[in-house]
Formats: sequence, structure tokens, C-alpha cells
Amino acid sequence: MAKKQAAPRVIIIVGANRGIGYYMVKHLLELGNFISVLDIETDNLKNLKENYPDKLIAITADAAKDEDIKNGVYETIKQFGKIDIAVHNACLCTFESEPDSDYGLYNKVMDINFFGALRLSKAVLPQMRKQGFGRIIFTCSGVGVTGFGNISPYASSKGAIESLAKCLEIENQKYGISFHLFHPPLTDTASASELPVPKEFMASPQKVGEGLAEHIDSKKFVICHSFSQAMQMKLCYRHPLFMGKMMWKMTTRADQSNKE
Repeated sequence: MAKKQAAPRVIIIVGANRGIGYYMVKHLLELGNFISVLDIETDNLKNLKENYPDKLIAITADAAKDEDIKNGVYETIKQFGKIDIAVHNACLCTFESEPDSDYGLYNKVMDINFFGALRLSKAVLPQMRKQGFGRIIFTCSGVGVTGFGNISPYASSKGAIESLAKCLEIENQKYGISFHLFHPPLTDTASASELPVPKEFMASPQKVGEGLAEHIDSKKFVICHSFSQAMQMKLCYRHPLFMGKMMWKMTTRADQSNKE
């Protein structure tokens, strides 16, 4: 049974209709929090809404549209009175090599992954500055640190998110606002389905989502769902290119073995 938190918070999450985000929302509700989800689809949240009618709102919104995010933030504050934590979890991942990825594709991925995080930040920061506290979390990826093959638009956007979080952390510390990064492992989600990696090597989205929910109050800049993932990320930060090349070789070999 989930442990009740002493002080429930109001948490807005962009991108949580399925996968890691869904299980994060489910567990945060079990912990007693008030949740607002912004996503282009909200159908999977219906059962949660039935169980938590007064603690969950689901708003149809596109992370790539300024007005959608602003409206979602407005409706959240209107419903719950404030926003304590904001999480950008929406993402777009593509699996083409650089020659097969035109500028339009890079722009599309950046618009959701990087500018989506910036849109959410710009939408919630005025309220957080006014109230004198808050935390903003971007869901990142190890490939944004290490690099990886045939995934440069996605990896580049995640690397940009890391820099954005650091800059905004420095600028907003005087307001009592902190920025953080979620760093989940390779997880069995729809966005990772095209990777040539056996399912048994992927983490469970439920375990990852619940683990991130449990650590959402962590004071660390990089937040992981488990101790082992935290150790892996430390290794990635210490030897980024080495880890990227090694993981790419392992993935390529696994893909070749599956085709034989």
C-alpha cells in the first residue's frame, strides 16, 4: 500500500496518458496528491478519474502549442489554486539516421521535447515566482548525455533540456524554485518500441513510473527511479561517449542476432 504524504501537492504533468507518465500519475494519486494531466489523448486516464474525481483533471493539450499549455496551467490553478510541481514528460522519438532525418524532423522533435519543456516553464514560472516556491522537472534520457546511433533528433533535444534546466535553475533559485531532471532507464514504452532491443532488457514502465513518483521530492538535480539507475547515470556522466559507443555496439549486435 502506498504511503500517504504529509502534505499533498498540486502537480501538473504534460504527457501522462500512457507509459511511465500514466503510472507516475497513478502512484502520485495513491500518495494523496492533486494531479492535472495535459496530453493530446486522455482516454487511458478515465479509470483514474473515476477513482479520484476530485483529485485528477485531464485536459486535452498539445505540448507543441503555446495556448494549449497556457490554458492547461490556467485551468489547473483555477481548479486547485496553485501548482507546486510541474513535470514535462511529453516526448517524440524517431529512429532514422542523420541522412534520413531532414530539418523538418529535427524541428518537430525539438518542438515537443525541448520547446515543450520551455513552454511549460514559461507558463508556470510566473505563478511559482509569485507564490515563492515550486519545482519543475524535465524527463530526460541517458542518450542526451552519451549519444546513440540513429536517434540524433531525440538525443539532441534531451541534451538541450539538460542545459535549459541548469540555466533556469540558476536564474530562479532566488525565487525558491528548483529545476530537476528525471532520468528513466530504457523502458518498455511505445516511444522505445522501434529500438532493436529485446523486451527483457527494458524496464517495466510501472516500476519506473512508481519509482519516479516516490522520488519526486528529491533534492538531487538528476532524479532516478532506483539506486541502480542512479549508479548507471553517474557512469554515463563520467564516461559519456564511451558509454554511448558501447551501448550502440551492444544494440547493433543484438539486432543482428535477432535477424539471423
